[in-house]
Amino acid sequence: INGTTQVPTGGSGVIVIVDAYDYPSAAADLATFSTTFGLPQANFSVQYASGRKPSNGCSSGWQGEESLDIEWAHAMAPNAQIVLMEASSASNSALYTAVQAANSYIAAHGGKGQVSMSWGGSETSGEASSDHYFTQAGVVYFASSGDSPGVIYPSSSVNVVSAGGTQVNRSGGSYTNQTAWSSGGGGASKYEPRPSFQNAIQSIVGSKRGTPDLSFDSSGGSPVAVYNSNCYGGWLEVYGTSVASPSLAGIINDAGGFKTSSNAENTLIYSNLGFSSYFTDITSGSCGTHSAVAGWDFCTGVGVDHGLVGK
Repeated sequence: INGTTQVPTGGSGVIVIVDAYDYPSAAADLATFSTTFGLPQANFSVQYASGRKPSNGCSSGWQGEESLDIEWAHAMAPNAQIVLMEASSASNSALYTAVQAANSYIAAHGGKGQVSMSWGGSETSGEASSDHYFTQAGVVYFASSGDSPGVIYPSSSVNVVSAGGTQVNRSGGSYTNQTAWSSGGGGASKYEPRPSFQNAIQSIVGSKRGTPDLSFDSSGGSPVAVYNSNCYGGWLEVYGTSVASPSLAGIINDAGGFKTSSNAENTLIYSNLGFSSYFTDITSGSCGTHSAVAGWDFCTGVGVDHGLVGK
């Protein structure tokens, strides 16, 4: 932490983080994180999706998730407004209510932004009936692909950008390369049809939606720093595709394109598949039965963002 000398700049609009339960020290912890890394103080607020403050998320473990999500979205887009939308519980119904509240908030505050969802569960045959939650005009949705091999929802939704994981490798502190994260989620959905933006990879995914779309550092071998005073007493090392979702939301916010939908964002991303100036193709490592290969793959999608171009 003390050796950090460079941080991102830019960002605008709104990034809404959807998580469960209350995080009482969110603003203070985000301020400490920002000061430590030399980031500007965040334009930050907490909203209650149900209209009432939820119970404290410490005992359930959700506070750590909330710390990670708000801090790394802010780290990637320091000038964006960061909103923590707290669901009343971790049930699907409560989380989807919070997504609807996020949609309404963005519509009332400029009409453009991103929603990050670092959570998910097993696929179900009726999951597509929930895809409509991720269709607010002017909003691009991000969902973690999971922290074990396989496919989870809402990452598998055709209406989100699925965020996969890599491991950053270093030698003597200097970056060398990235490999697929061995515990990262990814694969072909059982139920969601292949969206048009994946037509170019039909030979890989077949008739179903493939995940992930885009990836970011998520491995326990290259964890990130997170600050939480209320529940954990200070600094933590955190990993998982829960890092990828808010970070990629921040990066795409910072890129400034503000596409009208996740479909439009993914269409742009896939149109730049294979462009080394836009994405770093991850060609080594594996995740379950899948391997990272040249081009798109079930571990890392199109690869890792390379700057802000093509997003």
